[in-house]
Amino acid sequence: MCKHILNPQVSIRASCCKRWFDCAECHAEASDHELRKSSEMVFACKKCKKVFRKDMESFDETDEYCPHCDNHYVIEAKTPQMSIRVEGEDPRKDNRMIKDERIKKVPERSIFFPEFSHRLG
Repeated sequence: MCKHILNPQVSIRASCCKRWFDCAECHAEASDHELRKSSEMVFACKKCKKVFRKDMESFDETDEYCPHCDNHYVIEAKTPQMSIRVEGEDPRKDNRMIKDERIKKVPERSIFFPEFSHRLG
C-alpha cells in the first residue's frame, strides 16, 4: 500500500532488485540503492492482476491503458492532504447527517395545537 499516491493503478517492477513497488518513492524507502533507469518497464495492473511491459522510449497516449482490461493507469497522482471535514453534501443545505435520528423528538408545545385549546380561556 503506497502512502505517497492515493490511488495507484499499477505496480512497477524495479529492474535493479526485481521487486514490486507502487511508486519510485516506495522503492527509495525500502531499498538501500537507487532505482535503475531502463527503457523498458514492467507493470502489474491492480484491476485485472496481469503483468505487461511497456517501452518507455516510444510511449504515447495509447500506452496509458492496460492492454488486458483497458484500465487507465496513467492518472493524475494525488498526494494525501491532512484535513478534517464532514463527507457528503453541504450540511447547511441538508443537516440530516449531523442529526442523530435515534434520539426521540420532543413534540413542540404551543397554545395553537388542539390538545391545549382548553387552556385558552
